Amino acid sequence: MTMDDEIEELREKKRDAELGGGEERIEKQHEKGKLTARERIEYFLDDGTFEEFDQLKTHRCTNFDMEDDQPYGDGVVTGYGEVDGRKVFVFAHDFTVFGGSLGEAFAEKVCKVMDRAIETGAPIIGLNDSAGARIQEGIDSLAGYADIFHRNQKASGVVPQISAIMGPCAGGAVYSPAITDFIYMVEDTSHMFITGPDVIETVTGEEVGFEELGGASTHTGESGVAHFSAADEKDALDDIRYLLSYLPSNNVEDPPRVEPWDDPERRDEKLKEIVPSEPKKPYDIVDVIDRIVDEDSFFEVAESYARNLVTGFGRLDGRSVGVVANQPRVNAGTLDIDASLKGSRFVRFCDAFNIPIVTFVDVPGFMPGTDQEHNGIIKHGAKLLYAYSEATVPLLTVITRKAYGGAYDVMASKHLDADVNYAWPTAEIAVMGPKGAVNVLYRDELADADDVEARRQQLIDEYRDAFANPYTAAERGFVDDVLEPQDTRPRLINDLEMLESKRKDQPDRKHGNIPL
Repeated sequence: MTMDDEIEELREKKRDAELGGGEERIEKQHEKGKLTARERIEYFLDDGTFEEFDQLKTHRCTNFDMEDDQPYGDGVVTGYGEVDGRKVFVFAHDFTVFGGSLGEAFAEKVCKVMDRAIETGAPIIGLNDSAGARIQEGIDSLAGYADIFHRNQKASGVVPQISAIMGPCAGGAVYSPAITDFIYMVEDTSHMFITGPDVIETVTGEEVGFEELGGASTHTGESGVAHFSAADEKDALDDIRYLLSYLPSNNVEDPPRVEPWDDPERRDEKLKEIVPSEPKKPYDIVDVIDRIVDEDSFFEVAESYARNLVTGFGRLDGRSVGVVANQPRVNAGTLDIDASLKGSRFVRFCDAFNIPIVTFVDVPGFMPGTDQEHNGIIKHGAKLLYAYSEATVPLLTVITRKAYGGAYDVMASKHLDADVNYAWPTAEIAVMGPKGAVNVLYRDELADADDVEARRQQLIDEYRDAFANPYTAAERGFVDDVLEPQDTRPRLINDLEMLESKRKDQPDRKHGNIPL
């Protein structure tokens, strides 16, 4: 056989590999509104940068006549490339090959690409479209999943891990994404569940559809398993590229700073009008965030879940920052179980990857009620407290209005070693709101008053003047300054520059970003 013959044979094998399960199955993928594994990678990465691993690898299974069907690649495409000129590693399940099911060789390919990502300090992007474990391979499939889970754990807090759910993913195919930092789903075509609708009906008698059980709206709005949903696959891939622009490649790098486009001295006078003087009147904290961070830079994370707490990324003079904020429009911004879990995981991610955190506080306390107590608000609320307390990145806090009780402590207070704490003149910092405090402190006096409501209001006004204001905290150094709202942006930018050289004891790996 001549060299030319050998080269032609190689090219033929690679052409076969690129077809995956064949043209007929590719067409079926397209009919469902889905891209193939290779099309997803090609669209996601910078043009011409993809370098593939193990394209000609095949499975070694001989059960159930599997030796007669050994497609190249074994149902997953792996390799590395670039996003905006920065290196990333990627794997994409190929649903046209055995439904994207995982076998031994499949798992080896994924593990290899994850190992290289960890060793070289680059993000891992998983494009998931898998029926789960390959039944024909038995225990080898289960072992392969465990090998991947272990690498998810090793990578956690070392390199960013992002998962996109591009089809129906079940069983082991959802545990790996659950360990990663961010999960994207595609409306109508992607689903996540441990057991599918048929099994649930058989075991419990409950009838439930794919969308209700594990669709994008379910997991972004109710379970909180997923962080983002997109109208189609290309939108999801575009959003992942955008998210990466805020993140460092690994835990020893600083987050990327882009060329600033917004005036660092910009003072938005409308900030003085957003927060109502009435303590119970709602407003949208996102309006505040948008007017302080660089224009059009706020990118909200988990927008549909636990909407009483806002999390996301933004920029201040081109620097990437994480943002956490109580949302007065939803349950008055009260902290409940879901908000505590959402906030603590986001804070720990930012801390693991050296992203400064800016916290906007307007919180009346933790959510009361038997449902919250019985489901563990104490331990879950403590997770947010723990996350802020252990963080070593720059912490900058702005109290816009209410900061009551233990929730004041939890939301990046000075007592948790936050670096810079500010309050606006509208801030009320106290053990509880004036009305509740008066009812406790003056119960006997109010019971004997001739005009109870008039006396109560007088006491409330006196309490607010004496305690529920930012100046008592400022006198004690618990807030560093009381700012006019329009001065917040330039002050935070100056503080970030001041804190740029902040260093605490930082081991090679501080912690993993566990699914709290």
